[in-house]
Amino acid sequence: MKITSGIPPRRRPLRRALVAVLGTMGLAVAAATAATLPANASAPAPPSGWNQVFLDDFNGPAGSGVDTGNWQYDLGTGYPGGAGNWGTGEVETMTSSTDNVSLDGNGNLLITPRRDGSGHWTSGRIETTRGDFQPQAGGALRVEARIQMPNVTGAAAKGYWPAFWMLGTPYRGNYWNWPGVGELDIMENVQGLNTNWSTMHCGTSPDGPCHETTGIGGSTSCTGATCQAGFHTYAVEWDRSTSPEEIRFSLDGTTFHTVRANQVDAATWANATNHGYFVILNVAMGGGFPDAFGGGPDGGTEPGHPMVVDYVRVLQSSGGGGGTTPPPSSGNRNAYDRIEAESFDSQSGVVTEATTDSGGGQNIGSLANGDWALYKGVDFGSSAATQFYGRVANGAAQGVGGLVEVRLDNRSNAPIGSFAVGNTGGWQNWQTVPANISPVTGTHDVYLTFTSGQPNDFVNVNWFSFGH
Repeated sequence: MKITSGIPPRRRPLRRALVAVLGTMGLAVAAATAATLPANASAPAPPSGWNQVFLDDFNGPAGSGVDTGNWQYDLGTGYPGGAGNWGTGEVETMTSSTDNVSLDGNGNLLITPRRDGSGHWTSGRIETTRGDFQPQAGGALRVEARIQMPNVTGAAAKGYWPAFWMLGTPYRGNYWNWPGVGELDIMENVQGLNTNWSTMHCGTSPDGPCHETTGIGGSTSCTGATCQAGFHTYAVEWDRSTSPEEIRFSLDGTTFHTVRANQVDAATWANATNHGYFVILNVAMGGGFPDAFGGGPDGGTEPGHPMVVDYVRVLQSSGGGGGTTPPPSSGNRNAYDRIEAESFDSQSGVVTEATTDSGGGQNIGSLANGDWALYKGVDFGSSAATQFYGRVANGAAQGVGGLVEVRLDNRSNAPIGSFAVGNTGGWQNWQTVPANISPVTGTHDVYLTFTSGQPNDFVNVNWFSFGH
């Protein structure tokens, strides 16, 4: 998350940090051995139905700076008159030096954090000179980049915070109207983890309709090569052809997180979307997000690992989206079979991790108050389901618990059933818990929602199913 108001970000619960770290440890060997994927000579042709309105594929001589017709440098430790340390607590000074921001001569932009002999960090942050990026009425906007995150992991990556994101243009010249003007974090990463976080920030802070300073976020992992070991394509589609309006985040063509206009009140959505946006690329060092995952940078952090950007482009469509692979809304999930929890179509606050439960695979974890997961197209048939079964585990402290709820078709609908979860003896100590539900027939989208009277993580889920 990029917090630009000067308000420190809410720390993520410790267990969320630990799960994310442990979930990536198994990828460390692959990251160390995977071959770096090559940059493209140029950006691919726009998909059918899309028009390209901005492109920089960073072709130019090695050691040269960026095209200042496309980009402007953000310098120092904050915008003039704005919050210090860019409002996030990060510790570096941003420069326009080619030591920090340069082309490599092979079609890539390098943003490289460096540390001098006194321990002071410098890095780079650039933003598009244009601030008019928004979809046309009834159309869609797609902003994408092909990026290799800094290829550093473990203790050497402590404090790294690369990002590809957008801010509402009314922020320029004001610098104190965040988060109301909107922010779209297309790619964020910390500590060299094989995780991409995508978030929409809006409303008021702290808390407010968008749960600031956390925002409305989701995350996923890079497959094949890790995020650090190879290039991946990070994108957002802002779609005004749908009802409600949607903002969809994708990794390598697969949508993993969607924010819809009806998730917040109309005024909040309008304030965040009734204007253009500008695009930002940067590598921060330290700050609120890394703090939630162990802090840094420290003496063991290695400088000199760049974020490598193959291209950035912006596409427009007059007839809606279509540039990404939609979520797997199959419509063929059988309500009476086990539905693997990690097979969600979209989510908020959810991470996946390896499970030791019978059959192996993955479970979803770090589930706390307000988190949710969506499973589209669950077929209950013509004979009403009246039971819900959840395979759950809880290793939180005694007295820390909450509800696992089932909602149909809209996350704001009342639950059709729920069960309470207390400590089961460990995060991988599994129990199958039954619950009565209101009778259900037909095909529905199923939401699992997680409600608690406190902010701590209180449950993992491996699978769920329904019964008569």
